Amino acid sequence: MRDVLHDGPGPPRRSFLTYAGGLAAAGALSACSMGPQSTNDVGGGGRDRTLTAVIGYGNDGSWDPTQTASAFSMAADNHLYEGLLDTDPVSRKPYPALATALPADPAATTWRFSLRAGARFHDGTPVTADDVVFTFDRVLDPAAHTLAGGFFTSWLEGVRAVGSRTVELDLNFPFPEGLSRLTLAKVMPRHVFSRPGAWDDAIRGLAVGSGPYRQSAHHPKSNTAFEAFSGYNGPRPAAFRTMNWLTVVDAASRVARVSGSVPGAQIADNIPYAAVDRLRSGGLTVAGASGMNNLFLMFNTARKPFDDIRVRQALHYAIDTEKMVQVALKGHGLPATSFLDEGNPAHRRAGTVYGHDPARAKALLRAAGVRDLDVELLAVNVSWIVDCLPTVKASWDAVGVRTTLAPQETTAVFTKLDQRRDYQVVAAASNPNQFGLDADLILRYNYGPANLWMGYTRWAGNPVARRLFAAMDRATRELDPAKKKTMIQECVDVVAEQAVLYPVVHNELLTAWDPRRLTGVRAQPYPGVNLLRAKWL
Repeated sequence: MRDVLHDGPGPPRRSFLTYAGGLAAAGALSACSMGPQSTNDVGGGGRDRTLTAVIGYGNDGSWDPTQTASAFSMAADNHLYEGLLDTDPVSRKPYPALATALPADPAATTWRFSLRAGARFHDGTPVTADDVVFTFDRVLDPAAHTLAGGFFTSWLEGVRAVGSRTVELDLNFPFPEGLSRLTLAKVMPRHVFSRPGAWDDAIRGLAVGSGPYRQSAHHPKSNTAFEAFSGYNGPRPAAFRTMNWLTVVDAASRVARVSGSVPGAQIADNIPYAAVDRLRSGGLTVAGASGMNNLFLMFNTARKPFDDIRVRQALHYAIDTEKMVQVALKGHGLPATSFLDEGNPAHRRAGTVYGHDPARAKALLRAAGVRDLDVELLAVNVSWIVDCLPTVKASWDAVGVRTTLAPQETTAVFTKLDQRRDYQVVAAASNPNQFGLDADLILRYNYGPANLWMGYTRWAGNPVARRLFAAMDRATRELDPAKKKTMIQECVDVVAEQAVLYPVVHNELLTAWDPRRLTGVRAQPYPGVNLLRAKWL
């Protein structure tokens, strides 16, 4: 998993290196940093002890809620910040957070929200309508190139204050799906983030929200600590006095932290499949959730022969996905039958499904005039992705494509992409379910004329791409749910056929926790943990 940093035309707002590479905590964080922090559970016994969680992703990506797709920081932001509405982490059903109620008519083109009386930011300042307007102005500002903007600008015209604690959202057209997206606009204090340099501080870890927990320490590449916010008066109060989230990318180390005779944590995400039986035999609950999480291939269409659809399709047909699921994923996944996972309400088998077909792969390569192809597969070093790479190499070698695997740290891979360095094919992990379940959102996460990912693929100017983007816009505006679903499925068919950025397998994400200590935990189908309903036993 990685951070998405900019979304819009023109050059990126900052390089990926600025966002995620080797950053120290900003000076603005000194007030909340407690110095070198133990990465073990340092709390005392009883209910006041520290909840320690192990997160299998880095905490050194962007912490700006309007920009980030970091698994770690997005999960943390759900505890530190609030939207007008937030969503249940599993069902994704919206509920009032800073707002006092959902709109009476979700299909209206104006939504009015009153803010919760007494809501305060972590520095004690009251939350006002001006803070909400400030946040949405940032999200919708085309010059800011925010990631969140891609989920709002097509349907949300603007937000205005109509009192100190009341705001109105003006929509371009009826869009009931937008209610669940309001959780992606985490309300940020204007007096903090309007200061010069404050957005850079946010990237590096400054977090000031109105959520049930406040950030008490942040140490990139090590841990982030939280404490219950005494001024919180919202619907999901903190159940733990303090929390310490460790960033542990190495799979074996994560398992060791949550197991053993003296475990150092009570919960861990991104559990490797090979460790399930061991953890369960030790008394832990290990639960999975299936969703959009996937290994995808992304092609540089500006580099021959990957500009040829036949070559891209051939490399997908060549992969023995059933073997990948059984060997690398230990049965915890499915070969992709669509851009959408099979549990998505809009899923149907795509018009093009890449079953394992080496003969067809060879025929497509011959038809494209491709012989003696050498491919360097640049890949992120997420543990389960690395487990899948040998199957890709063996499959491609078997159809005459000499393959070199080049796994690297996620930051290094995307630094190269942000710097527009040359590449052939990238293998990485993606999970748009972090943002929501609706198919329109999921498509727009990866596909769009000014999308970051389309910049990586160099495909946005292709005539097929332009027709796809126009079809997506028509689907967004369609009010009839059945017609909208059909229109989106037709867009998914184009994405499948073109195979520019496309999943190979969708896999199950596993979470492990100690049921003798914790209750109220639910596995979620995207990275990270949500502990807003968990508590000590």
